Amino acid sequence: MAKTKIKDILANPESRREYFLPGNSTCQGCGLDMALRWAMKALGQNTVMISPASCSNVVTGLWPKSAPDWPYFNMAFAGAAAAATGMKHGLITKGKGDYNVVVWAGDGGTTDIGLQGLSGAAERNEDIIYVCYDNEAYQNTGNQRSSSTPHGGATTTTPYGKERYKKNLPMIVAAHNVPYVATASVGDPMDLYDKFMKAKKIKGFRYIHILAPCPPGWRYPAEETIQQTKLIVDTGVFPLFEIEDGNLTLNGKSKRLHDKTKRKPLGEYFNKKNQGRFKVVDEKILGELQMDTDRWWKWIDRFLVIQDYEEK
Repeated sequence: MAKTKIKDILANPESRREYFLPGNSTCQGCGLDMALRWAMKALGQNTVMISPASCSNVVTGLWPKSAPDWPYFNMAFAGAAAAATGMKHGLITKGKGDYNVVVWAGDGGTTDIGLQGLSGAAERNEDIIYVCYDNEAYQNTGNQRSSSTPHGGATTTTPYGKERYKKNLPMIVAAHNVPYVATASVGDPMDLYDKFMKAKKIKGFRYIHILAPCPPGWRYPAEETIQQTKLIVDTGVFPLFEIEDGNLTLNGKSKRLHDKTKRKPLGEYFNKKNQGRFKVVDEKILGELQMDTDRWWKWIDRFLVIQDYEEK
């Protein structure tokens, strides 16, 4: 995939347009804000978005402000994928089947409460794009743990650190044999932009999982959001990749991080000085986090081994 450059964005009137308007109520340094801005630059005006209960509902529609400059529908926690399915078929009957129908959901509405609807839509291969902006907790209601919260992460419901491990949603969705699955990060906006540009041209169910940090919930200074997203990729904790029709491709820095020796030590990311939510992470938990990261890469290895076998 040829990577778009900033000069390409500036030269294109459509991508220069701002769909997510200023004056919204996102927190300073909000990863959701950055992700949504760049996603819409790629998706363009023929887009309808459906969002289950999450931070998005507040920052896009808190009266009297309305941030989205495109059709945006708030939906109940468990109903986003079903609503998007109905919306797509309704648009088709109206002769507007070329519209992008997008679910924009947090990790709570994806990895937990919305998982059943997501799985059903994926199994049916509905022609929608499902996006999880992952801030690794229920941040809109005060930072409670979700199944996407990392092991050792302190939240209001896991004050001594979460015991369980982060659910690997991209690989769960890939197991549905859908046309397109990708991970992205607000720390690499051009990669994020390109993945949405590719996704909107594909028919069938598409899933994009975006790392979108939350400064208040993760407890780091708001100006460090990009630094945090780059560090989590550099340590190998959040690999950037695409899975197209079962074939996996590593993207960006993650291409060279398949070699474990080229990754930064996990301790640079998982420590209380970097993020206050990791206040309880000690050497034991750090070792367990390393094993969890290695599990991520074993899934990637399985894809690459199968591809290598098929090519031979």
